[in-house]
Formats: sequence, C-alpha cells, structure tokens
Amino acid sequence: MAENKSGLVLVNKPEGVSSNKVVNIVKHALGAKKCGHLGTLDLEGAGLLIVTVNSATKLFDFFLNKSKTYETVFVFGFETDTLDLAGKIVKEKPCKLSKEEVESAAKEMVGDYDQMPPQYSAKKVNGKIAYKEARSGRQVELRPKRVSIFSFKLLKQLDDNKFKFEICCSSGTYIRSICRDLAEKLSTYGSMQCILRTRCGSFSLEDAYSLEDVKNGNFEVLSCESLFDFPKIDLEKVDATKLLNGQFLKLSRENGEYKLFDGKTFLGIGEIKENVLRLKLRLI
Repeated sequence: MAENKSGLVLVNKPEGVSSNKVVNIVKHALGAKKCGHLGTLDLEGAGLLIVTVNSATKLFDFFLNKSKTYETVFVFGFETDTLDLAGKIVKEKPCKLSKEEVESAAKEMVGDYDQMPPQYSAKKVNGKIAYKEARSGRQVELRPKRVSIFSFKLLKQLDDNKFKFEICCSSGTYIRSICRDLAEKLSTYGSMQCILRTRCGSFSLEDAYSLEDVKNGNFEVLSCESLFDFPKIDLEKVDATKLLNGQFLKLSRENGEYKLFDGKTFLGIGEIKENVLRLKLRLI
C-alpha cells in the first residue's frame, strides 16, 4: 500500500480502544503521512469508524451533514454522572415500564430538538474540555445544540427496565443525552449501557474491517469519490492543470457540485455557477 494513497478505511472499532488509537493503527499500517476520522466514538463505544487517509482528511466538513445510525441499550430507574454505566449513580427513581409506553415516548422524540450535551463529553467551553473539568469536580456551562432524530425504533425489551433501540440521528447528537431525555419523558431516570454505530451516511458496519485485519494489512482503502453522489466531469489534462493552479474554466453545465477527473485520477469537487467551473475541494 503506497504511503501517498488517499481515501477512506472503514474500521469496526472495538470497545475499550480509543478512536485516536484506531487512526494511528491505520496510519502505521499504511505508512501514511496523515490520518484522521469522520466522527469519533467514545472509548467504550463500538462500531463503524471512518478513517481518512492523507488528502481525505479534508473531507470532514463535507461529512458534517451525514446521518448516523446506532444500536444502543438504555437502562431506566437511575442516572449516573456520565449518563452511562461507567459513572456513579447520582439519581434514582424505581420504575416499571411497559414496552408500549417506552415505544410511544421514543416516537414522540422523532424530529428536531435542542439537546444538552453530557458534562462528560469532549465539548470545549472557553478552551476547557467538559469531561476533564468534570473529572476534576468542576462543571462547564454547556449550551444546548439543535439536533435531529430521524428515526427511533424500539428493537427489544431485554428486562423490566432495559430496552434495546435503533436510532438514526444527525451528526453531533449524543446518544447518552437521548437516554436522559427519553427517561424524563417516562418520568424516571436512565443511563446508557452500550452503543454500537452501524451506519455513517451511506457506509455500513457490515463493510468495515476488524482491527486485527488492519494490523495485518488485510484491508482496502476506498476512493474519496465514494463519499459523493455528484455528477462526473472528465477534464483534459490542460484544463485539470488550470483548475489545480487556481484558475477557472468556462463550462456550459447546470449550476451545482461535480466530481472532477483527469483520466482515472479523482481530482476533487468542483462547483459550477453561471457556466464557470471552480475547484471547491482539492483531493490530490
């Protein structure tokens, strides 16, 4: 695998391994100059992590509006300081919930709402990271963020107060906060037991490589173009060179974004406005 290759690597992150460690393992396996990811998973979270390689690290902003899907288990009757089972219990309210009332409350949460992030989160406030302050016994003043829940399905009742869900939501949504807010609707408290990310945009966990596969070099790097469903424009080499050098081209096409190619080489994303093509995102 060439060290200058750019693209995406789909990894099935196991519990107990940080997202940054997975990124470093991919970087080492490829001998890449730089790597990143398109959305972190908590240390105890598992599932699909999309690792970006070399110039693909520029794709983060293009991925911000992609939905994410999770399978998760919520336990009701108590709340911890971290909103998951790793924390200390700070609130308790015994309850006995039926499948029907939990399902009804979950459906009511579908849509947009202002979500308060957990105190134990990577949110930064005035340069201070929330979870580091919380560990030191201090709290930062967090602000709610507008998020979207596209679907909220009850998959199974596992115990009297333990339920498994599938949630599809906007990027930046905290599943632990959804657990807290759903519990409030049910007049009790709740904490998340586990979380598995199954989809990011059009990418599925089913197509991800295990960490062992990555360590052993048994994986492929996806082309950056797989992220985009824009129309394609094939350019002559001289025109491609002009765009890469910051010039524009006159081109009679509909306004919009396009995937740009020089032969088989994916150059990046261009945008046409009033028959003028400019390079919007360079990926080589």
